[in-house]
Amino acid sequence: MYLTVIGTGYVGLVSGTCFAEMGNTVTCVDIDTTKIENLKKGIIPIYEPGLEQMVKRNVENKTLHFSTNFAKSLEKTNIAFIAVGTPMSEDGAADLQYVLQVASDIGDYMQQRLVIVDKSTVPVGTADKVKAKIQERLDLRKADIPFEVVSNPEFLKEGDAINDFMKPDRVVIGVESQEAEDQMKSLYAPFFRTQNRMISMDVRSAEMTKYVANAMLATKISFMNEIANICELVGADVNKVRIGIGSDSRIGYSFIYPGSGYGGSCFPKDIKALKRSAQQHGYTPRLIDAVEKVNDEQKFVIANKVIQHFGEDLTSKTFAIWGLAFKPETDDMREAPAIYIIKELLKRGAKIQAYDPKAMDEARKFYLKDLKNVSYFDSKYEVLKNTDALLLLTEWKEFRSPDFEEIKIQLNEPVIFDGRNQYSSLNLKEKGFTYFQIGKK
Repeated sequence: MYLTVIGTGYVGLVSGTCFAEMGNTVTCVDIDTTKIENLKKGIIPIYEPGLEQMVKRNVENKTLHFSTNFAKSLEKTNIAFIAVGTPMSEDGAADLQYVLQVASDIGDYMQQRLVIVDKSTVPVGTADKVKAKIQERLDLRKADIPFEVVSNPEFLKEGDAINDFMKPDRVVIGVESQEAEDQMKSLYAPFFRTQNRMISMDVRSAEMTKYVANAMLATKISFMNEIANICELVGADVNKVRIGIGSDSRIGYSFIYPGSGYGGSCFPKDIKALKRSAQQHGYTPRLIDAVEKVNDEQKFVIANKVIQHFGEDLTSKTFAIWGLAFKPETDDMREAPAIYIIKELLKRGAKIQAYDPKAMDEARKFYLKDLKNVSYFDSKYEVLKNTDALLLLTEWKEFRSPDFEEIKIQLNEPVIFDGRNQYSSLNLKEKGFTYFQIGKK
């Protein structure tokens, strides 16, 4: 098939590249000329394991193309994917201006029957707005061209997106006609060699499914973090509690690890958008509201432990940070707990030395760029020199089995604050450390 993917952000670039990998001819379109020229050279704007190699391979095979020419990209297209950003507006709702601008452009440039797919995370009812906008532009052209708007939400985990796309546990499509459903099934058929995992439904239900999936996962995280805080108060060990409840197949082990809260591009934004959508329809989503509040507070738990141990005045203290990204295997720092923790310590006069395998450029250029007393180091041991404690905030693999004797040598004091409970199974106190974790005194 000939596909056009509008938007070369995380979702658009991964989706377009994986479709090209399966033999489709894909053109990824963006208005950012610099980004497009870089992509043509194999320069990837995001870090995602395996993506760079796959992009280069498919560009060489001429199955993947990058362009700023919207009109030309639609000339042979069978299916056009809208994969632009839906940032959070001031009131918490999803901002649809970029989605609707793309819809307007499609209406201006399409020349033949087209299936338009909402791949961006959008609130219920967006497909109707996209459809209306396209039809409005076609009417201005006095063009009678058939089209259909389909919802196809993405369920990609940052850090494992290629595997998620190539071997999906499900593909959800919201369609209005059998013709569009058959076309989408044909597109995704190569991804289901052993088992059909396509789930078809109406458009509004598909739009809702994405938000509900993220809300459920966020709920599990906030629930476990609240349990961790209770465990600490009553003297229980949340890590043992987690094992005890996770063995129940109705609960499972996924997303019940206590930590410093969730971040990233999806959960925080989607929780707010779902909450706002409910409020717009006159409903108060009490559970969703609580999930968000627990997460907001959880981001300060490690900072509070540092303050309780060292005192409110941290002007003479320097802290080493392991991990800035909101999760491992990504450079994404959106809503990362590290941002909140670092700012809380800086407010009290502390100095910060930070190391992250992939996210330090993001920190320097965007998320921590205006903050003084933050310095960056090239290795996990170098960053420890002349610091008073180590704060582990992202559970990268290279932090799993460090040389604890080397850590002790480099630190001024052998103190570790573990925001991901990475070392909870180790008896670090026997190794001479003062060790703080989530959910246990």
